[in-house]
Amino acid sequence: MGIVERIKETEAENGSDAEEQSYRVSSWSAQSKDCKAQNTTLRASKSGDGFEVTKYGHGRVALIGFPSVGKSTLLTMLTGTNSEAASYEFTTLRELEAVGLRLNKRPPQIYFKKKKTGGISFNTTAPLTHIDEKKLCYQILHEYKIHNAEVLFREDATVDDFIDVIEGNRKYIKCVYVYNKIDVVGIDDVDRLARQPNSIVISCNLKLNLDRLLARMWDEMGLVRVYSKPQGQQPDFDEPFVLSADRGGCTVEDFCNHVHRTLVKDMKYALVWGTSARHYPQNCGLIHRLEDEDVVQIVKKKKREEGGRGRFKTHSNPPTRIADGEKKAPLKQ
Repeated sequence: MGIVERIKETEAENGSDAEEQSYRVSSWSAQSKDCKAQNTTLRASKSGDGFEVTKYGHGRVALIGFPSVGKSTLLTMLTGTNSEAASYEFTTLRELEAVGLRLNKRPPQIYFKKKKTGGISFNTTAPLTHIDEKKLCYQILHEYKIHNAEVLFREDATVDDFIDVIEGNRKYIKCVYVYNKIDVVGIDDVDRLARQPNSIVISCNLKLNLDRLLARMWDEMGLVRVYSKPQGQQPDFDEPFVLSADRGGCTVEDFCNHVHRTLVKDMKYALVWGTSARHYPQNCGLIHRLEDEDVVQIVKKKKREEGGRGRFKTHSNPPTRIADGEKKAPLKQ
């Protein structure tokens, strides 16, 4: 092959790469436009009969599924109440993604901040394989009419992750996929479904694996029950204080804030019984992390008495001095 043929072949390869690159950028640009238009439509849409769920308790669990899969039966068996089936419109997982819910995902490690001036600053601390060019990020930002911003990628994120960060209204929720009616399928299918990630198999008809489902729901919500113990009394096991890592934290300081906001200043140390303690009881500070069903007793600081204690206590009356003595009237001569 001669030099001319090699030059032509190189130009053809560069041309094909440029076309592919241009097609990729245009497709991602169209994707960002579709996402923006979809979010605008969802904000403006007010049609349809909605319903409201009263916020009650320390955690909420939503059941979403196809009709006649056993949602009402499962709710009745888990809560002990009579649940009636309602004719709500079925919501698919794709619609959940469209309204901004991200199931079993964590927020992407992307720092994004709008600025008034300075243009677009793009940096990365990790090699990018999904977004390999600055031009793509610039074009997505221009679709949102953002011309001054600071962008920092801390992980190999995708285009969808970058769009979610720009929107800023995504909710990342934990999800467990429950497969009911395992009593009517073969053992091979049950084993295949049980091995899938974030999945659990049950049978409401035969009451199979319901206890494991409750334990899985409790673990996913991450609720920690802490019982208080007054000094010289038995622990109160009737009304625990419920802590969570998503709502403040699970340390002794968070427990004090749940009891009263001024308890942290008055606390000297805490006595802890439970799985988080190395011995019973253990003297702990504010940074000690509590675990489920721990018992905590708060020991307050003693207020110092003014003037000392015991034989070191000073009298309320100031000491008498010779100079302060009252002068007696002179004797009559």
